[in-house]
Amino acid sequence: MSEAIDTTPQEASSTPAMPPIRTYQPEDVAKVALDAHFGPARPEIFQADAILPYFARMREEAPLHYTADSDFGAYWSVTRYEDIMAIDTDHETFSSEGGITVGTPDDDFRLPMFIAMDPPRHDEQRKVVSPVVGPRNLAAMESTIRERAGDILDSLPRGETFNWVDLVSIEQTTQMLATLFDFPWEDRSKLTRWSDVATAAPGTLVANEEERRAELLECLEYFVGLWNERVNLPEPGNDLISMLAHGEATKNMEPMEYLGNLILLIVGGNDTTRNTISASVLALNENPDQFAKLRANPGLIPNMVSETIRWQTPLAHMRRTANRDVEMHGQTIKKGDKVVMWYVSGNRDPEQFENPNAYLIDRPNARQHMAFGFGLHRCMGNRLAELQLKVVWEEILKRFDKIEVVGEAERSYSSFVRGYTNLPVRLPA
Repeated sequence: MSEAIDTTPQEASSTPAMPPIRTYQPEDVAKVALDAHFGPARPEIFQADAILPYFARMREEAPLHYTADSDFGAYWSVTRYEDIMAIDTDHETFSSEGGITVGTPDDDFRLPMFIAMDPPRHDEQRKVVSPVVGPRNLAAMESTIRERAGDILDSLPRGETFNWVDLVSIEQTTQMLATLFDFPWEDRSKLTRWSDVATAAPGTLVANEEERRAELLECLEYFVGLWNERVNLPEPGNDLISMLAHGEATKNMEPMEYLGNLILLIVGGNDTTRNTISASVLALNENPDQFAKLRANPGLIPNMVSETIRWQTPLAHMRRTANRDVEMHGQTIKKGDKVVMWYVSGNRDPEQFENPNAYLIDRPNARQHMAFGFGLHRCMGNRLAELQLKVVWEEILKRFDKIEVVGEAERSYSSFVRGYTNLPVRLPA
């Protein structure tokens, strides 16, 4: 892929729809045996917002837990903060090759991406795109982020119910993504759609795996056009596509690797910020004393942002594969086993965070959350996410004394993206 790219659609196979959603009640937790038949990676438990009590039991009774069989195959679950950090920072023992989520990609539709690579390929490809979120670029982007956030907030209806996710969280992050890619502005909603399709369970946003593949190949076709426009320009632009097209480590990528890195950058640039923006509104509604504290002292916004990211943990897990046999908690993780690091559990570990289920915007160690990961795979865009959240809340406090949540939050059907599809709110007339 050194010059213009050509791509041919691949044959896709269908996958049965996920099992029907059931209701999970708090009393279910005590009834469940934490044996090899139990697996926490059930999207319906996350959608019901019932997963945290399960992880509390696992941290106490089974901090290293083996699921023998599930819709995602066999996997180990790691739920304590210190254990997760140890695995996340040991890339020689625990590899990212083969996938970063509990599910394993189908062999006939693999999307290589640098987050699912080990050094040196990971380091070489990440280095190509990391300047887009470097300190100089962030400083240059802040005024644009602030202007757009203000425009979005000023356009909101007063005195009537609307979906905060659609009108604020999605629009804010989609505009930022369009800027990072220098993507055609009028088509920016495609970025949101592709991000959602990439992580959606079959039977939800897409009917089956064949439909998902078709949409992702449309994404590739669109971005191939942008690559072909920019690859032969004498002066490469300061956008992600130009960086990939001209970078020594990425300019010869195969089309599916290009798509893989695009999906990584789209999802990474979308889900963390988008779902934390929504979570901040929900958390401050559920904790009015914290909202009052924030209004009285806007200087707490940066720490509130970190606490919200900890409290929400917008990407619930990352997965590694063991390169060798490893002893942990009296058990043996075998070479080749899948090991799931449940960041959402580590961020509620009472050994690391006092009163971990409380939402405290002045929590002293809020920045020690693990939602961005650790080590060489630490989230590349973490500073951009924090900047967007900080600016959005600075602009909110200038305009609104209150954002009232007026209905139940509707959550994503996913054990990977811990997010929201609907948050009904009302602003004072």
